[in-house]
Amino acid sequence: MNRFASLLGASLLALASTVSPALAHPPIAAEQAAAGFAQDRADILAMAGNFKVRFDMQESTRWDPTYTPLEPKVSGGHEVVRVIEDTGRRIVLQHMLVVNHEGKDMVIKHWRQDWEYEPARVLVYADRHTWKWEDVPEKMRTGRWSQTVWQVDDSPRYGGWGQFETQGGVRRWRSNWTWRPLARRDAVRNPVYDRYLSINRHQNTPDGWVHWQDNTKMGPKAGAIAPIVQEYVLNTYTRFDGYNVKAADDYWAATKDYWAAVRAQWDRVANEKGGIGIQEEAATGTIISGRLMQLASDLKDGKTDQATAIAEARKVIADNTRKL
Repeated sequence: MNRFASLLGASLLALASTVSPALAHPPIAAEQAAAGFAQDRADILAMAGNFKVRFDMQESTRWDPTYTPLEPKVSGGHEVVRVIEDTGRRIVLQHMLVVNHEGKDMVIKHWRQDWEYEPARVLVYADRHTWKWEDVPEKMRTGRWSQTVWQVDDSPRYGGWGQFETQGGVRRWRSNWTWRPLARRDAVRNPVYDRYLSINRHQNTPDGWVHWQDNTKMGPKAGAIAPIVQEYVLNTYTRFDGYNVKAADDYWAATKDYWAAVRAQWDRVANEKGGIGIQEEAATGTIISGRLMQLASDLKDGKTDQATAIAEARKVIADNTRKL
């Protein structure tokens, strides 16, 4: 009986390794892609709006027996998400946090997500301080969307590609496996892991949408990158207008042209230098994040003019990135 069970288990494992991936993500037929395109766009655009956000983070399974998982952590805030570009096959969503500090509402430019239909390549996190272009397999482009996520200073964070699918009556976008740099909440602790290997899912709900991250926290061990602990992050965006939404819209009105120039400079560097190489910094993401954010604040407060702010931002980005 034990021998039979062992043989059966080995057979199932071999079958899963050769068949399951193909069944899980086969190429999408052109007719199927065309039929789903409008709904895909609607699902992406539905992530824009005014929200109350709950961030629920939990380290669960430890893969390294010497590691002690962190206690679960829940936090939250108010976040405005605006569509800042929509060309049909490309949609860009800008997130902005609105926080109250000592009775004063403050706006923090948060992450940005770019969605591109049937992309040929994606800018991905390749290693510490390094983001490189990665081709999407040609047969896997039809009907799929890439999502590239950018940090508060519009430097890259991670990128991946995947498809919208319906399972159990729930429609969601699911990414491929993507490498990601540490989030600030982890980076400032100087942990034993130094990157994540992740799958991301985005799905609409009756009240908003959720972003579910399945993160394997990885770190150097015995000359290789090894798994340390599994983490599950569920970010829940619930539609809510009961905060100072106008503060976010006013901030964006005052700084959007500056940030457009910053985005263009990052794009220029990525294309001319074969990707983006820049030193990461635990507290802010990159070593130049603080300066780029300060220039935007100075512009909004009338302490500098737009041309001066843009010129300095372009120089700061150029001087602190390297050719790959």
